[in-house]
Amino acid sequence: MSTATLVHIPAGGATVEGMLEIPDAAAGLVLFAHGSGSSRHSPRNNYVARVLRDAGVGTLLMDLLTPEEDRDYAQRFDIALLTGRLLDAARWAATNDATRSLPLGFFGASTGAAAALEAAAALGASARAVVSRGGRPDLASEDALRKVSAPTLLLVGGYDDGVIDLNQYAFDRLCCKKEFVIVPGATHLFEEPGTLEAVAEHAAGWFAEYLPTRDA
Repeated sequence: MSTATLVHIPAGGATVEGMLEIPDAAAGLVLFAHGSGSSRHSPRNNYVARVLRDAGVGTLLMDLLTPEEDRDYAQRFDIALLTGRLLDAARWAATNDATRSLPLGFFGASTGAAAALEAAAALGASARAVVSRGGRPDLASEDALRKVSAPTLLLVGGYDDGVIDLNQYAFDRLCCKKEFVIVPGATHLFEEPGTLEAVAEHAAGWFAEYLPTRDA
């Protein structure tokens, strides 16, 4: 069982909100980086988060932008800003009593995938695993992609042709343990029957394998 807690995370001159849920004996904590125009209320990411919690992984679904910032369309694609917010959340998690002992992972969608990879590159060994769903990892810098050490899983829909190519570009530049999975029959938002379930199953398996501490 886990209880949802609304948390407020200092982020530079702003404060962002997140929903934290940690199951008993959690294997780690996954920070969700939502895509452009989305929020912690995203039904797709909330579904994946529930599956992760059922698998024993804590989740923090957070808004990377304040409501005022989100009204500026350009800021939704400001990878440096989104990355900074993720790093602020990681620092918060490292000092919060309920989360500071938990290994850290990232789940990114759309532009949030680039921010997740940039944050993982900045954190080094402190970032244990990254999963991207229909993401834009190509928006991360080449330097960051080559610096990521966390095992990284890229998930893309089989009918998401342009995004497949962009993910292949990023995948080729990653030097970490990595896997690229194309989900058959899925479009960009994984709205087709069974496709989001496949994403959640892949993500849960990835985090179960790579989040726990190496001596666990």
